[in-house]
Amino acid sequence: MNKELMEALDILEREKEISKDTLFEAIENSLITACKNHFGKSDNIKVEIDRDTCDFICYAEKEVVETAEDVEDHCLQIALEDAREVSRNAQVGDIIHIEIKSKEFGRIATQNAKNVILQKIREEEKNVIYNQYVKKEKDIVTGVVQRYLGRNISINLGKADAILTEGEQIKGEVFRPTERIKVYILEVRNMTKEPKILVSRTHPEMVKRLFEAEVTEIRDGTVEIKSIAREAGNRTKIAVWSKNPNVDAVGACVGMNGARVNAIVEELRGEKIDIINWDENPGNLIQNALSPAKIVAVFADPDEKTAKVVVPDYQLSLAIGKEGQNARLAARLTGYKIDIKSETQAKDTPGFRYEDYMYDEEEEYDEDGSYDSDEYSDEEGAYEEADTEQTDGGYEDADAEQADGGYEDADAEQADGGYEDADAEQADGGYEDADTELTDGDYAETGDDAVEDPGQEAYGDDFSGEESEEPEDVYEE
Repeated sequence: MNKELMEALDILEREKEISKDTLFEAIENSLITACKNHFGKSDNIKVEIDRDTCDFICYAEKEVVETAEDVEDHCLQIALEDAREVSRNAQVGDIIHIEIKSKEFGRIATQNAKNVILQKIREEEKNVIYNQYVKKEKDIVTGVVQRYLGRNISINLGKADAILTEGEQIKGEVFRPTERIKVYILEVRNMTKEPKILVSRTHPEMVKRLFEAEVTEIRDGTVEIKSIAREAGNRTKIAVWSKNPNVDAVGACVGMNGARVNAIVEELRGEKIDIINWDENPGNLIQNALSPAKIVAVFADPDEKTAKVVVPDYQLSLAIGKEGQNARLAARLTGYKIDIKSETQAKDTPGFRYEDYMYDEEEEYDEDGSYDSDEYSDEEGAYEEADTEQTDGGYEDADAEQADGGYEDADAEQADGGYEDADAEQADGGYEDADTELTDGDYAETGDDAVEDPGQEAYGDDFSGEESEEPEDVYEE
């Protein structure tokens, strides 16, 4: 039993994940190559290796000829006399096995045999790495940042190194050597020396894989991610749908107190994630996709894949988003070309039917944005009766007029919180006769009409309740 060879094969199988059968095949090929270098030919060379004991034998098959003069090729033929030294029963024309001692090989033949074995080991190791990572293509793995190669980053994935190119890096991200990060494997190429693995941190599928790893309901298929749109480093929108009506798709992705989604946000270095409910109705889906903006109406054309959206005037900027980001992500998420208009723009734009998104068919939509009915107006929260007019939040009656928050009667007028009586005149907080003029607030009254009297001096804000020096302003009987 060749214990040394067996131990070496066990170590290679354990560390390099190369099967023993492949290693035995490499040893056989190396011995055949050594024989060819030693004898010049290897067509009749055979190698047999015992897989259990690792004992091997190398022999040459030669044809027996009668005499030494009949031998034309010493590598293929042997004289009968020499053949009987190996086998006593040898006869002319027989094929006998002549053992070849590997110790007889020269230095060059031995070195060539070693190179054959090493080359086979390298090829198998490369194939093992390629097969291992080609299965992880379109999946996420954890790697360790090694060094910067110009603007690219070399990342050690364990048994192989991957390249994170500049175009696949999130803008603004800076990594330190030995830092552990998650990356998405874009492609694995089987190159001559070693596999080339290209990874990314900007691909939308990376967010999907992170949710699959973090959310159990997505992993077992209860919740499905229907669509995803991403602008790496800024915001991501995903639409989710639950196969089980008792499971809230959005709640499952968010987790208790946002634990699940926060773990993903932390891995993406603070990238915002919007999770919405998927809906088969394009209008509802577009409305959800444009959240948090409020939508008045959506006109979707499934054939043309276009949609016209009407939003309140004060929600237009929110619906479009910063630099159009919200509308752009919503369009990618839904697959529709979205045209967003405010209510004011919609009324003046051809092709929009303004009456289609009215809240109530019986109500008329005013130009100032309020609803009018036959009996009341809800804009200011007051009511108009047939014989009543609303002015400044109060009421006007046919026989009474409200001015400055008070009431004017045909026989009495209120001025600055005081009253005028027909037989009394108030001055400086008192009463004034109906035939006298009201001199407070720059207004004078003649009969029922109040007009401004620029010649009359008013008390204004300096009213103190004291008697005036003017004889007209004292009490008169």
